[in-house]
Amino acid sequence: MNRIIAVFGALALMAVTTYIFLDRGYVRLNYPDSEKYPVRGIDVSHHQDVIDWQLLTREGLSFAFIKATEGGDHKDTKFIHNWEMADKAGLVRGAYHFFTFCKTGREQAMNFIETVPVTKHMLPPVIDLEFGGNCSARPTREQVHAEIEEFARLIRAEYGMDPIIYATSQSYEDFLEGGEYDYPLWIRNIYRTPYLGDGRKWDFWQYANRGRLLGIKGFVDLNVFNGTADDFELFVASGG
Repeated sequence: MNRIIAVFGALALMAVTTYIFLDRGYVRLNYPDSEKYPVRGIDVSHHQDVIDWQLLTREGLSFAFIKATEGGDHKDTKFIHNWEMADKAGLVRGAYHFFTFCKTGREQAMNFIETVPVTKHMLPPVIDLEFGGNCSARPTREQVHAEIEEFARLIRAEYGMDPIIYATSQSYEDFLEGGEYDYPLWIRNIYRTPYLGDGRKWDFWQYANRGRLLGIKGFVDLNVFNGTADDFELFVASGG
């Protein structure tokens, strides 16, 4: 009996220790192969507070997605600073918009356009489509499509390229799977390599939400591009 108790105690201690290390970002569930995914990046917002972008250059990153706007009027307080500093650090920049279900696509696109300058060698604007942190409204798939298309139409007219759509597994399944969209995809999956049920290819993968990097005091989201360095340069040059 004592041996059984000892074994269960050891297993419980191991489980708790593993959880703590995962929760504090010292270990992750995903470690993408650097040969298969050599192009690495981050996404940041005001939640990362003040970033030491020069120190961050030691981490071998190639790109940074930076939160610009949310909904119809919210502008991220750190966007302008992060946008400028990421460029000085030599990173390819992209701006993202948190898409709310409670505002029209037009209102949200205008908020983004007012905030994000048209810049050479930038990644396509991103529509962040997810349930977490969104408003309580739950529009139909058709309604979401219509608002995204209006957002995309205005973005295309301003920046000359289609947006990237960021999605979780749930939001992709509910709004995008099997649809007519042909936009570049950025998929969040902190558990495993993304696989989309309709066979679509993804372009970016957010593989961790508790990354630890030099120059950032807290956690940061970690990402990879699905391709080689040459593929990435072509992606940027062609606007996705």
